[in-house]
Amino acid sequence: MAQVSLKNVTKIFPSGIKAVDSINLGVENKEFMVLVGPSGCGKSTTLRMIAGLEDVTAGEIYIGDRKVNNVPAKDRDIAMVFQNYALYPHFTVYENMAFGLKLRRYPKSEIDQRVKEAAEILGIKHLLNRLPKQLSGGERQRVAVGRAIVRRPLVFLFDEPLSNLDAKMRVQMRTEIHKLHIRLQSTMIYVTHDQVEAMTMGDRIAIMKDGIIQQIADPLTLYDRPCNKFVAGFIGSPPMNFMKGTIIKKDGYLYFDEGRFRVRLVQEMYKSMDSYIDKEVIFGIRPENIYDKLFISQVPPENVIKATCDIVEPMGSEVYLYLNTGLHTFVARVGNYDRPRVNQEIELVFDMSKVHFFDKDTEETII
Repeated sequence: MAQVSLKNVTKIFPSGIKAVDSINLGVENKEFMVLVGPSGCGKSTTLRMIAGLEDVTAGEIYIGDRKVNNVPAKDRDIAMVFQNYALYPHFTVYENMAFGLKLRRYPKSEIDQRVKEAAEILGIKHLLNRLPKQLSGGERQRVAVGRAIVRRPLVFLFDEPLSNLDAKMRVQMRTEIHKLHIRLQSTMIYVTHDQVEAMTMGDRIAIMKDGIIQQIADPLTLYDRPCNKFVAGFIGSPPMNFMKGTIIKKDGYLYFDEGRFRVRLVQEMYKSMDSYIDKEVIFGIRPENIYDKLFISQVPPENVIKATCDIVEPMGSEVYLYLNTGLHTFVARVGNYDRPRVNQEIELVFDMSKVHFFDKDTEETII
């Protein structure tokens, strides 16, 4: 069994910088766990501590039932795929993939079998006699993954492996790694700053900020029920829109008053928002939950808002509208059937069943 467990793990560098702050993380056997967050949040440092490439300042790391804090990297039964491929330029593809097994003195016949099996899985059998300089970026990354596969480790670790590839190749390799996980049924921990990679690949995702794990959940839970404003804004593309305003009560209804517009809350939110009446809150809505005039007839008139269109960004099947109310700017993602003009005032509808509210001071989710 290849569970990975981090218990109150902290990393403080000699300079005094606390890169990882007492995190707890449990990765189940055969799970694909993604660590995601902005640059400098501590995700790669966390991965390097699991790998044994960084010492742990405090806390405990377990791989399976074995505490590995003081176990050398080579003895942890892990394989790591790096951002820069880390291939030996004077070795062929075959030699690069076989090198780790040769160091461990595996028989030549077994090395040959493992390398050719991995090459078959990754579709690089025809490249085994080439040097790295003769390969494309995507092919080099496949070799780096193949070098990890031949080891047959308990745990695979990926440190932003796709960040050096172009957009099309990233999508292709993302799919390949996902298929590889299904085929190998191995435990994988994957680090990225790209939330699209995280959402499409992970069984669960751990979102980090400033060395602290903010939330761990499956992709849809993170999208639908973020625990705070940071998580809500990090997951989703384009990101969630945020506006400050006040919750007011009028004629038995609750409203969010932005200053230039007012929208009525759905009844299911009243209990959670009752204690925030006459208080300032942060209102959040995703661009895909904002609709244009085709939907206006389906909502109460008070939930129709007006905004000025600053930028129209065609994206093919849909259009991104960058809008402003005079107090806040926000983005709407609408269909390609209607393109307003720049500086045109348009009417829009918020899907009030899908809005979020956050405490102004703590930025924790209210609902």
